[in-house]
This record gives sequence, C-alpha cells and structure tokens, in this order.
Amino acid sequence: MKTLRLILGDQLNHKHSWFNGNQDDVIYFMAEMRQETDYVTHHIQKVVAFFMAMRGFNEWMQDRGWNTVYYNLDDKRNTQDLVKNLKQLIKEHDIEKFEYLAPDEWRLDQQLKDFCKSLDIEWQGYNTEHFLTKRKDVEKFFEGKKRLTMEYFYRDMRKKYDIMIEGDKEPGGGKWNYDQSNRKKWDEKTEIPHERGFRKDVKEITDLLEKEGVKTIGRIDPDNFNWPTTRQDGLDVLNYFCEHLLVHFGDFQDAMHTDQDYLFHSRLSFAMNCKLLAPLEVIQTVLSRFRESGKPKIDISQVEGFVRQILGWREFMRGIYWKEMPDYQTKNKLENKNKLPEFYWTGETKMNCLKHAINNSLDNAYAHHIQRLMITGNFALLNMTEPSYVDEWYLGIYIDAIEWVEITNTRGMSQWADGGIVATKPYVSSGSYINKMSNYCKGCAYKVTKKKAEEDACPFNSLYWNFLDEKNEHFASNQRMNMMMALLKKMDPELLKKHKNRAQDVIDNPAKY
Repeated sequence: MKTLRLILGDQLNHKHSWFNGNQDDVIYFMAEMRQETDYVTHHIQKVVAFFMAMRGFNEWMQDRGWNTVYYNLDDKRNTQDLVKNLKQLIKEHDIEKFEYLAPDEWRLDQQLKDFCKSLDIEWQGYNTEHFLTKRKDVEKFFEGKKRLTMEYFYRDMRKKYDIMIEGDKEPGGGKWNYDQSNRKKWDEKTEIPHERGFRKDVKEITDLLEKEGVKTIGRIDPDNFNWPTTRQDGLDVLNYFCEHLLVHFGDFQDAMHTDQDYLFHSRLSFAMNCKLLAPLEVIQTVLSRFRESGKPKIDISQVEGFVRQILGWREFMRGIYWKEMPDYQTKNKLENKNKLPEFYWTGETKMNCLKHAINNSLDNAYAHHIQRLMITGNFALLNMTEPSYVDEWYLGIYIDAIEWVEITNTRGMSQWADGGIVATKPYVSSGSYINKMSNYCKGCAYKVTKKKAEEDACPFNSLYWNFLDEKNEHFASNQRMNMMMALLKKMDPELLKKHKNRAQDVIDNPAKY
C-alpha cells in the first residue's frame, strides 16, 4: 500500500519505530512553510535551527535510500500551507494511506485531525515515541486531587523509571529534592569552560529568509551559527555537558552574570524539543557520568537538579498543556491589559538586568529559566501585561520554544494567568532577589538598595509594591503570600502612594527607564 508519512520540524526522532520496517512503498514528507514561520514572529536563529535540523534529518533518510519529498521554503511546489501540500502530494503520488506523528501543538493537532476527517483514503496517527508520559497521564495522576503539585508527580516518575532510587523505593542520597542546594550566586572563581561550539555557516538559509521576506526578530552571525542541529551535534553537547559542566550545574543553575551567557547550563533544550535527543537517554547519560569514580567527583545535588527539570518539570508541563488546552491560551486571571515595552525587542533600557537578559535573548535566542522567570517574566507581570503579548514574545524569541512547553511556563508559571493551576503563587519580586542571584545590580543606573521610590531607585521595587496593592483581592487568601500582604498593609500610606505613582510612570513611560 503506497503510504505518505508526514514528519514535522519538531519530530526528528531517529529512533522511531517507523524506521525499522520495510520502506519500499513509503514516501516521507517534510516542508519549510510560511504557515510555520509566520504564525508568530520567530527569532531568526530559531527559524534557521529548525530548517537546518529538518534538512539534516531529510539527508539522513535519503542516505538510507528512502523515498523523501522535501520542500524548501522557495520550492515552487510549496503552497506554504500544510493541508494544501498534503492534498497535492496525495493526488500526485496516488497515495493509498496517510500516516502522521501526533503533533505536540494543539493547533497542528486540530489541523491534522480535521484534515484526516476529510480524506477518502486510509489514515493513521502514531505516537512520536519521545516523551516518558502519554498526553493524559498527568491528568490521570492528579484525578481527584485539589492541587497539581509537581513534586508528587516527579517522585512517582523517579520510582516508575527507577531513576536515583535505592532499596525499597527510597530516594538516592536520602532526599527527593535538592532544590535548596541549587540557589547559589556564581562566585566568579569557579571556572566555566567555553561552551561547546559548532561555528556553522548558515548564510544560505539567512539569504533565503531575506529573499522570501520572512519577518524575524533577534540577531545572527550567518558565518558562525552555534546551535546543535543534528543528532550527533546533540550527543556531542550532551557529552560535553557531562564532562565539563555537570559538576557545578546544580550549584549555579539559578545564578545570573553579566559576563556569562550560559554559565553551567547544558544548551540541550532545542535538540530535545525537536526530538533529536530523547529525555531518557539524556538522563541515563548524566547518571552514567555521576556513577563514574573518576574526577571530578559529582555531588548528587548537581544531578538531581538536572534530572528534576527533565523527568519532572518537562513531562509535567506537557501534561498540563494537554489537560488544559485549548482554554488555557485565553486565561487571564489577573485581568492584565498592558502591552510589553518596546525594549523587549531592542534591549535598550537603563535597567541592567533587563538589558542583559533581553540582549542575551536577542543575541543567542536563549536565556536560562531564571532569566526568563525572574527578569523578563517578572517585569512583564509587574507591568501587568496582557498574557497574550507575553506568550507571543516568549514563543517567538527562544530557540527551544514550542507551545506545549512555552505557554505553560509563561502563562502559568511566569504570569500566573491560570490562577494557580501551575504555581501556587505569582513569581514576582523586587530588586532584592535579582541582586541576590546576580551581579546585574552592580552596574545599573538604578540603586537596588533604595526603597522609598526615589528617582534613582530600582524600578522593580516600586513596581512590586504597586502590583501587590493592585492585585490585593487575588492574593488576600493565598497563604504563600501572607507575609508580603501583611507587609503591604503595614506600609506607610504616603510611601505606598509614592511607589504607586512611580510604578505608573514606569508602566506609562517605559522608554524613560
């Protein structure tokens, strides 16, 4: 039976069972489409990385003699629309059966389901064979429970996959979670090896994007592209992480520094999110390095912090996505309505923390989780930004951003727009937290230590108190907010008024700051 198989740009799983059987009557189809480049304005490095990875995957299939159809962005056959392309190929090749891998984005899942309903040939959907849970596993795990607490899910996953478990289902090292050990400010003495680089020439793709008029954000050096876009690249980065970075990963995973773009982070998220690497093989490789007796000796706290992000948080957030979509994309519990300031697209601001976090994002299509949560996300929430604007920026600017992982982290964890489904409290702070975890405040035009809404005081300080006051009704009964709400009530009314006036000026006139 002549079969057409669709592979999307984030489904590049070399180990999929599709590739084990006879390929004689199979055509694999991949396409670079305006449908995907244009539904949100993406970072240019993100578009380049996906095109590079897709082209490399297509070459891998062709090297094995398999029949593939690949549409470059400017291919004359390319209608730039997924359904139109599929209909065209089915007719052209007399296809008798259509097969696809289940998309990880709700919009594509719906598009393909609707398309399949219209077919008069056989069709079948398949699992991508990547994640460690099924779409509805998280929902089933928390059925009947009041709170969706990730920690309990994470512990269950550790037991299920026998990861860092000793004896009768007890955690290795005696603790399930070493988060308290993972909050150190980088001391500037612990050496950070240079990141694993590739230095790829991607000028052909950047020229293509310019010729076709694809609108992008961010910056790129087309002669010096530095992201893993093949499976071998991903394995090289994974091994480099284990050899050079894992030893201090946990210690400094929340740290931020003006001189360091990546610190001890792995830079594996793009390779994983387009499925070049599987989560279990990444975890097992890290655990193998941990068990080695060689030097340097790696403490369990470094490893657990990494495993928790993949085995716990990554699977948990995907489960929340499929539990809550499509309603999740419209949630706005705090009824925020403001726009993001222009400096989110330029990096031009006197606030040093935002300048560095945003420029890192523009330069590298990357920022680590604390920069995203406690700098750019924190300001967006204190600015009381409409969550859709925040979603669009995060989904566009980061190379690893695919909606299943972006929207749950942004609208849920960062913006508290879901009213507490993901996080029990909003992740907001004054400048004090930023100063605690970084050196950003040291070179800033504003003084983090000034707390009385002075002209040169850190804007985060006034924005913080203004936010708590404006959203008071939402947090009055939130136990995790009790301390801060109590301090708000005790604040001198005149000082609170000054904070609110200054905060409103920051919100109304962000270009000044």
